[in-house]
Amino acid sequence: MHIPTKWREKFAGALIERQVVGESGAEVFRIQCGSGEELFLKSEPTGLPSELPGEVERLQWMNRRNLPGPTVLGDAMEDNRHWLLMTAVPGCDLANANNLSPLQIVEILAVALRSLHAVPIAECPFDHRLEERIAVAQNRVSVGLVDEADFDNERRGRAATDVLAELLSTLPETGDLVVTHGDACLPNFMADGSRFTGFIDCGRLGVSDRYQDLALTARSIVRNLGQDWVEPFFREYGVEPDHQRIAFYCLLDEFF
Repeated sequence: MHIPTKWREKFAGALIERQVVGESGAEVFRIQCGSGEELFLKSEPTGLPSELPGEVERLQWMNRRNLPGPTVLGDAMEDNRHWLLMTAVPGCDLANANNLSPLQIVEILAVALRSLHAVPIAECPFDHRLEERIAVAQNRVSVGLVDEADFDNERRGRAATDVLAELLSTLPETGDLVVTHGDACLPNFMADGSRFTGFIDCGRLGVSDRYQDLALTARSIVRNLGQDWVEPFFREYGVEPDHQRIAFYCLLDEFF
């Protein structure tokens, strides 16, 4: 694989493995250094809308606030690609944590999101409020970047313009702004044993309705653990589920 010039000598003898878990579209490589240190190198093309430069900024902000996640070791632009070098987060992602029970997993999810959502929004410089996200969704539809073949089963076969019209007709009447992860699915939460160790894939972190996270977490729980574990998650998190907002934010996610 291509290694940016600034790191090529450092990783000359390292074991580098491409990772296949995740749906971000980025290329991710695990680097096992000769010293035993484990790092990750993430890359996206510069010619397409890329979240990687924004992820660098978000991780650096998280690092300054001591929020759990990867530490940024460096970034680069080379070979027409953005590159991000970062530390590994200890443990295993919650979609593959076979040593944990479903109850332990939903408890970890609830604790992690409560802690992130408690960060004062005035301290977060990243804006993912609904108006901004809808504008981005509309632009992605207009330039043909929405993958209609990847729609959820209930929307499979529909045109992106049709789904966008549904989105605009179902805007929630209420909202509750917090600092959100933005893509709060089980693969993006790490745990070591039963201890939450950090968030990964943080390129969409920003101020948004808390249901931006709660909706995607609930959907991911259904897919990974089963519908029966959604109610325990909301009970652990401490709110009654708003099914209209859950449906809306899952619909919004179709455009990203």
